[in-house]
Amino acid sequence: MKPFCRILGVVSCALVLSGCGDGGSGGAGGAAGGAAAGYTLAVIPKGTTHEFWRSIEAGARKAEAELNAAGTKVNVIWKGPLREDDRDQQIQVVENFTTRRVSSIVLAPLDSQALVKPVESAIAAGIPTVVIDSDLKSDKYVSFVATDNFRGGQMGAEHLAKLMGEKGNVILLRYAVGSASTEAREAGFMDAIKKFPNIKILSSDQYAGATRETAYAASQNLLNRYARDLNGVFCPSESTAVGMAKALRDLGYAGGKVKMVGFDTGAQSVADLRAGDIQGLVVQNPLRMGYEGVMTAVRSLKGETVPKRVDTGVTLISKDNMDLPDVKELLEPPLAKYLK
Repeated sequence: MKPFCRILGVVSCALVLSGCGDGGSGGAGGAAGGAAAGYTLAVIPKGTTHEFWRSIEAGARKAEAELNAAGTKVNVIWKGPLREDDRDQQIQVVENFTTRRVSSIVLAPLDSQALVKPVESAIAAGIPTVVIDSDLKSDKYVSFVATDNFRGGQMGAEHLAKLMGEKGNVILLRYAVGSASTEAREAGFMDAIKKFPNIKILSSDQYAGATRETAYAASQNLLNRYARDLNGVFCPSESTAVGMAKALRDLGYAGGKVKMVGFDTGAQSVADLRAGDIQGLVVQNPLRMGYEGVMTAVRSLKGETVPKRVDTGVTLISKDNMDLPDVKELLEPPLAKYLK
């Protein structure tokens, strides 16, 4: 081979190797290569049955559509466990997406401790992770996009105390061990309700579980024990609120006989609020949460600096303000606009 041909061959080989290197970086979530080839984002909710998660998905789809319209290729894959107490399945979903080498993961961990290892394994594999809705006991994720759940719990306590005239007996029906979002709400409630010296906590150590059915059973047990002396109840999730409201109706304590404040929205809880069986709902903005989760992940993939914490807001809704335009959209988000 002539000297010139040898030089040309070496240069060509170097260029090919350089190109292969860029492509590999993009597939693992690298900024330059990923931007050219597009990003694949795995959005993993705690569960897929509650209406709350449909709003999260709608927000993720809204972000996906806007990014693609603006010229950034993004493909959102929505996959999660059926039930919000299936830790093993959610862990498996995270591990599968890590093996598939998606560009980024947007995760609502259903257990703050159990999901640490699979998330940190994904990050170690070059897949940045944004945590949404419920915190994780790790500091290695890109950003935490969520409600200020502690403040939401405080708001629930303050509203319930007002409804009760700042005196009487209350119970807190907890959700599930390991759910960081609801644990923060419960802690916020306990922190604020103790500031009212004439309010006594009758029970605060009972758990409802992940479904309306288990919440209904737990509510019946509590009411059978405490209802005669009870003035107020706080429930830190949509399923606990719906289960408790049904138990109050069935046992004859609904309609304000026992004041009740819940958390989150759904068709049934909104109907219960309008009917007067629930006197207050502390409401998140899940559509915004899903939207900001995807947007934050893509900004990070592009090499932009993103905040470690994004607060997506929390609102106290009662029968008095539930028909205001901004509030109504929180209660009935435009899901059909984004979910095809």
